[in-house]
Amino acid sequence: MIRPLFHLSAALALTSLLLAPVSAQAHKLRERGAPVAVADTPLTVTPSRDWNRLDVRLGKNTEHWTVDGEQLNDVIFFAAIEPGKPLVRERSKKREPLPKFTAATLLVEVPELLETTWRTYKHSGSFQMTGIEPGRFLGADGVHFTYEFVDQDELPRRGEARAAIIAGKLYMISFEAPRLHYFAAGVEDFRKLADSARLP
Repeated sequence: MIRPLFHLSAALALTSLLLAPVSAQAHKLRERGAPVAVADTPLTVTPSRDWNRLDVRLGKNTEHWTVDGEQLNDVIFFAAIEPGKPLVRERSKKREPLPKFTAATLLVEVPELLETTWRTYKHSGSFQMTGIEPGRFLGADGVHFTYEFVDQDELPRRGEARAAIIAGKLYMISFEAPRLHYFAAGVEDFRKLADSARLP
């Protein structure tokens, strides 16, 4: 009985997300084919389709983009994260301390950095890496990885990310969406966006 009830709750959660208007969250249109700087840094991307940049920022060096709303398709940019800093702003350094990117952090440790960050920040008790491999990002050696997790809304999600450490700073872009339909529908647009990322 547990599994059917879980799927029912997930379906209800997805329905409520579908009814939430993206316009209430959207801040600025990011137009197809127009290069744009991300998170007040030199990092630029050229979207292959229109996206919405959201007002909400998880931290100083982050930016959210979505098409249908961040709960349905969410691209997160982590741009120029400096050593000694967490990926996102800490709510409470005492009660919910977050792991930090450090000068000693290796590329192969970046997936774990995101995982431990999300376990605390998103209160995700279920998080699993499904693939990690070397790859190019921003013209440098990087890491590509995929993962699955269940958020507070109890909806199973999939994620994909690319990261590189350049001049001692961490650059990463991730895509997260519900495993049912939305991930497969949006992941190619995410990959094109990641392919377009540039640093001067």
